[in-house]
Amino acid sequence: MPAAIPFPDLSPELFSIEIGNFAFALRWYALAYIAGILIGWRLAVAAVKRPALWPSGTPPMTPQQVEAFLTWLILGIVLGGRLGYVLFYQPGYYLDHPGEILMLWQGGMAFHGGFLGVAVAGLAFCWRHKIPVLQAGDMMALATPPGLLLGRLANFINAELWGRPSDIPWAVIFPGSMAQDCPGPAGLVELGGMVLCARHPSQLYEAALEGLVLGAVLIWLAWRRGALQRPGRVMGVFFAGYGLARIIVELFREADPQFITPDNPLGHVISLSPAIGLSMGQLLSLPMVVLGAALLTAARRRTA
Repeated sequence: MPAAIPFPDLSPELFSIEIGNFAFALRWYALAYIAGILIGWRLAVAAVKRPALWPSGTPPMTPQQVEAFLTWLILGIVLGGRLGYVLFYQPGYYLDHPGEILMLWQGGMAFHGGFLGVAVAGLAFCWRHKIPVLQAGDMMALATPPGLLLGRLANFINAELWGRPSDIPWAVIFPGSMAQDCPGPAGLVELGGMVLCARHPSQLYEAALEGLVLGAVLIWLAWRRGALQRPGRVMGVFFAGYGLARIIVELFREADPQFITPDNPLGHVISLSPAIGLSMGQLLSLPMVVLGAALLTAARRRTA
């Protein structure tokens, strides 16, 4: 059997405190959200403090307005992410259990829902404060990849949203991934006298593409190539870049269990054959690619 990498000894909790009947735990996932928002905020502030980066030397917001927008942003992320998960991934379950919709501590967030929530919050904030929408969108796009990077690393630490079974040398044996989870010989490995299932660490693929690479490209475009001078360009690169990265990584990521059936082992929501189709993540990412391409086309035609 091929070799694989045992999952490191990582706990989903950074630390926990128990005093009598009181218990508190700080989870890596929560810390990723907090750190991602703070880093994104500092990136946005750094950008608006550089008037030369923006058209006519006028940033869309002041640093104080960026700080005020944080509350709107957090509400958009949390409410949009949760409702997106409920509507896109498990509508039937939550229709039968509506009382669990707001139980965020049980897990279940969707990036595409969070994106829609942030879009609604951003449009409302811009309308209220008379802020140029495209330039504000460029600023938010620039600030988003750090949160994606940290969020995907937290997914890895939580041993969730793992990849498909694989024999690659860097395949990981995630906790709870047993031999019976491998539909074929790919991924079967022996560890400690047990036969287990090794998988693509797809969370790390997403962290690298959606967070590290995309974030570096956006910073380079904004600070070195004057991309913020053409409103919509940075936002267009973000939408198209995220959509393409997600579509690619979905090829290696295990489908959500509610979409997997004996006749549809890869969990396609649009299936052309047992081996060819689109996952829910790919289906939701396609409009982002189209929107990103449209924004880039419009920005190219727009005079700075």
